[in-house]
Amino acid sequence: MEEKYTIVIDTLGSDKGPEAILEGARLVLEEYPNVNLTLVGDEELIKSKGLPMDRIKIIHAPKTVTNYDSPTAAFYDKTNVYSVFKAVEECGKDPNAIGIISSGNTGALLVGTLRYLLNEKRQRPALAAILPNMAHTFTCLVDTGASIDCGPTQLVEFAHLGTEFMRKLYRIENPRVALLSNGSEPTKGNHLVKETHPLLSKEEGINFVGNIEGSKALSGMCDVLVAEGFAGNQVLKNSEGMAINLITEIMKFGKMTGNEEITKQIAGYIMKTYDFESLGAGIMLGARKYVMKCRGSSGPMAIKNTTKILINIMNNKTFYE
Repeated sequence: MEEKYTIVIDTLGSDKGPEAILEGARLVLEEYPNVNLTLVGDEELIKSKGLPMDRIKIIHAPKTVTNYDSPTAAFYDKTNVYSVFKAVEECGKDPNAIGIISSGNTGALLVGTLRYLLNEKRQRPALAAILPNMAHTFTCLVDTGASIDCGPTQLVEFAHLGTEFMRKLYRIENPRVALLSNGSEPTKGNHLVKETHPLLSKEEGINFVGNIEGSKALSGMCDVLVAEGFAGNQVLKNSEGMAINLITEIMKFGKMTGNEEITKQIAGYIMKTYDFESLGAGIMLGARKYVMKCRGSSGPMAIKNTTKILINIMNNKTFYE
């Protein structure tokens, strides 16, 4: 008998509006008959979409934390009806909920996770992205924007979280861990990188392979790439931007040279490999349930594909099987 799952979805926060997220919820319900959804957001809007009420629960929370708001101040707001906080709270309370999907404010999602979903070790969660690399495997980039100001011991903790994740989900016995820097030499990097390097070198349980420059971040030379949130986010955004720019230029070249059919095939291959809607979301490592952070530009397919990721994890498969 197929196991039943409940997933909590924050319907607010996407640049494309709640309608795009609710359309994603519809796709999930159509494709996964064993999945029920808890939808958090504007109750009237959710009800107007004609979704099967026997498979959804609605929690009314019509406000969203914007990029101009303080996540901590919003959390302690006495009129707290912010969807992201209510969604994380519900995920923590519902024993049947396996995880939460949100495309809202990353800082707010972290604050909610710290309040409602800390694991038994009480460690600070880190936001990781699983990215395709040149070796046709995947690299776990951690952190990608949840923790901007970090200390060396926190980066060491990120290394442990990434190692544990890649060992569990990708069955890599001894994941290679690298530190993002502006040079491969141990003497390169800012103060944070220079202080973290010797700690990782002697840390038990970490297979540290040294520094890696940004140009080789997705070379396949490591399984886990550790960075503080600002630098990690730049790697993530630059990778996405370069993939989009490359596809655009290939299509332009095809039109200019009359080789559109061939360039479409090339562009299609790149899009399939680096389709960020297909990759779905980042994952908050260190939480006691799965917290999935979609990009702010996420649409319906990102919600559906992130659901697939969650189900794969629950079935002890890798992210993209």
